[in-house]
Amino acid sequence: MNTLVLLLICIAVLLCGYIFYGRWLCKQWGVGENDEATPAHTMEDGVDYVPAKAPVLMGHHFSSIAGAGPITGPINAAIFGWLPVTLWVLIGGIFFGGVHDFGALIASIRHKGQSIGEIISANMSRRAKMLFLTFAYLTLILVVAAFASIVASTFGATFDNGVLNVEASASNASVAMVSLLFILVAIIFGFCVYRRNAPMMVSTILGVIAIILCMAIGMNFHPFYLSTKTWMIIVGIYIAIASVTPVWILLQPRDYLSSFLLYAMLAIAVVGVVGAHPTIDPELFPAFSGFAVDNGNGIQYLFPILFTTVACGAISGFHSLVSSGTTSKQLDKEKDAKPIAYGGMLLECVLAILTLCAIAYARQTGHTKGATDIFAGGIAAMVAAIPGLAGLENILYTLLVLTYSAFCLTSLDTATRLARFMFQEFWLEPGQTAADVKEGWKKVAVNPYFATIITVVLGIALGMTGWNKIWGLFGAANQLLAALGLLAVATWLGNIGKNNKMFLIPMAFMMVVTICSLVLTVKNQIGLIAAGSSDWGPYAQTILSVLLVVLAVILVIEGIQTLFGKKKKTA
Repeated sequence: MNTLVLLLICIAVLLCGYIFYGRWLCKQWGVGENDEATPAHTMEDGVDYVPAKAPVLMGHHFSSIAGAGPITGPINAAIFGWLPVTLWVLIGGIFFGGVHDFGALIASIRHKGQSIGEIISANMSRRAKMLFLTFAYLTLILVVAAFASIVASTFGATFDNGVLNVEASASNASVAMVSLLFILVAIIFGFCVYRRNAPMMVSTILGVIAIILCMAIGMNFHPFYLSTKTWMIIVGIYIAIASVTPVWILLQPRDYLSSFLLYAMLAIAVVGVVGAHPTIDPELFPAFSGFAVDNGNGIQYLFPILFTTVACGAISGFHSLVSSGTTSKQLDKEKDAKPIAYGGMLLECVLAILTLCAIAYARQTGHTKGATDIFAGGIAAMVAAIPGLAGLENILYTLLVLTYSAFCLTSLDTATRLARFMFQEFWLEPGQTAADVKEGWKKVAVNPYFATIITVVLGIALGMTGWNKIWGLFGAANQLLAALGLLAVATWLGNIGKNNKMFLIPMAFMMVVTICSLVLTVKNQIGLIAAGSSDWGPYAQTILSVLLVVLAVILVIEGIQTLFGKKKKTA
């Protein structure tokens, strides 16, 4: 298969899905049929609820849901061959992930911009809400821990016996410098656009130029050589501030400008595929490797591993938290929901397909040292294969690595803000908002500063200790979030008399995938325990896996009772 042919076929399929299936979804849910103001207007508070123009919000949403997911997922799933990954990206993106993200956003704006937890409370039961929020919050703490650790290690200098190794640390110091400069540019951009009413087009052009200057400066001037532990503390302080600052000063502008890095990355990848259009070598990257593959760490089964690994490239529970957490609070008009949520998901699918093309060429050129090297090396090598562009390979490789690293920080502070929302909503009664709580201990619990401090302390502490010992559960936990997000929106649509059948098959499939994955995890971890493992990781993963299965069963039972007409519980 030629990579250009593969890319063109996939783009055509995704475009048809957006136009025809997306349009049908809008009709089924009544999207854009009235001119009612969104929560960004009716509940505007200048901090979390702030209307954003569609391109700005698209930048935030796409940057937040993308991150490194649609790159690392296909790379890890590539052991099964490029064809199963491609089919799951196309089918999953159009009929699973797009519906999941779009539905979560619409449901949230019809519930005061609150999270999936509040939707579950209003349409199932308060008990179901508290179970979901507890699970979602703990999952986000794991995300905060993992991404904080990844960011800090990406920034951290190398010390040999306590002595700084400048040569080995230069690349990390460069990434840190670019990231710090980028935050400064985003703050200036937000101030100019939202407080000085600077024209968006002019500000965008100047902002993109500033990004390029940040990269040029960071690659040549990077004086900060700090340890990974020090960077962990700095990152913790940063995300604590970012979680409570008004979205217009940092979240919106930074994610909007970040999106141009992602768009540029997509454009470079497309240029590489179109210009070099390499053929996938079946010896190096077969179309199908089998249903059971030994990757050197034991047998990996296509079902359910493919569906928990690709994640962001097809469907990811984290997306529903973004749609119903930050995006819904900034949506200016309801008609913007389709291009932002459904379109954003399908654009991620394009990135996942481009990643497959990069894998194919990376294996031919020897770039196989981890996800970053595979993606950046494959794309840069393809561009360099175009006549006259050979000299750009090293520059493009560095820029792609910088871009890849930047999105870890983007996902990190979005996850922190989402976790803060989850913590606050846990203590609220059905229909309440944090502003409605006037006194008592609940007033402290729903305070954004208190919620942020608790979240950051837990996340950074786990990041400094053993987050990687339980990270193996994240794939299943993330897809359980997706299944529960689909369930929540389905119950809401059923309660208001709208068509929810497009949710039922994806919900059932993802629930089966999750439970099967968790059962395999329990089996594998018990095997490690039986073999005499003294590490606490296998014990923790076993206990947590069992608890997640119990959680899934309880919520599915309540969901079925709601979906099939039984009286909604209040307990």
